[in-house]
Amino acid sequence: MCSLPVPQEPLRRVAVTGGTHGNEMSGVCLVQQWLRDPGELQRASFAAVPVLANPAATAACRRYVDCDLNRVFTSTFLTARAHPDDPYEVTRARELNQLLGPKASGRAFDFVLDLHNTTANMGTCLLVKTTHDIFALHMCHHLQLQNPELPFLVSVDQHPGEETYDMTSVAKNGIGLELGPQPQGVLRADLLTRMRALVAKVLDFIQLFNQGTAFPAFEMEAYRIVRSVDFPRTEAGDLAGTVHPQLQDRDFEPLRPGAPIFQMFSGEDVLYEGESTVYPIFINEAAYYEKGIAFFQTEKLTLSVPALPALAPTPSPGP
Repeated sequence: MCSLPVPQEPLRRVAVTGGTHGNEMSGVCLVQQWLRDPGELQRASFAAVPVLANPAATAACRRYVDCDLNRVFTSTFLTARAHPDDPYEVTRARELNQLLGPKASGRAFDFVLDLHNTTANMGTCLLVKTTHDIFALHMCHHLQLQNPELPFLVSVDQHPGEETYDMTSVAKNGIGLELGPQPQGVLRADLLTRMRALVAKVLDFIQLFNQGTAFPAFEMEAYRIVRSVDFPRTEAGDLAGTVHPQLQDRDFEPLRPGAPIFQMFSGEDVLYEGESTVYPIFINEAAYYEKGIAFFQTEKLTLSVPALPALAPTPSPGP
């Protein structure tokens, strides 16, 4: 597989961001705690920086104030001349780009871990931008090995040639951590505990890499988004049905041709008419109603990931 360049130096500048969406409470509360006491983000070779990404939306306990912050880290928004009428999140994205980037520059942070919750039954999901990101895939594999009791699932969310637009894209490397199900504006202790432990394991992996650990090649399953599917709607655009009970909560499970996907308010079922088996994710996600998305269809991949070599030893200063 063609791969992106892996880091050639230790990762020193690391950030953990929460509250990119202000009503996803696990990341919000963890980052707020770490801003008060960042001790557990420290490792021997680096200290991760906690960042509350969207303070205004967090204060209002809303996903966003004007627009989705996790969609505006594009060159169009980041490089445009600032204007007083700009949406709050566009202005905030430029601030974060200055703090953690600039995007696509040598001065950008080495790694960003962005923390999210979902109302969908996604379990523990790791979001990587591409199947070619060897460093991120090794990190995901390490988390799977360290937590065999958790059904880790890796989702690839970028199409070839598409510009990255999410929070992690301002850094040189990054992944998103998505835990669910959890209602918007609600904090579940079990998911908070799980997220906190996984953040620690991510930082431990970076520490291992920094101290010269090599990681062998492996194979892993991943899921790549193929397309989104909207709800059935009336001519006026109102909902005409909802997710079928046989599909609800079955994220990452196979959806075969002829299986029901929607239940119309008039009583009949809508069946999946595709020609191949797909794997739905973010089924009935509350935040995606406004985006016209009932779920995403993904395809299951088996990735052959090459070894991640140890960093070359740093030359000792001369006498």
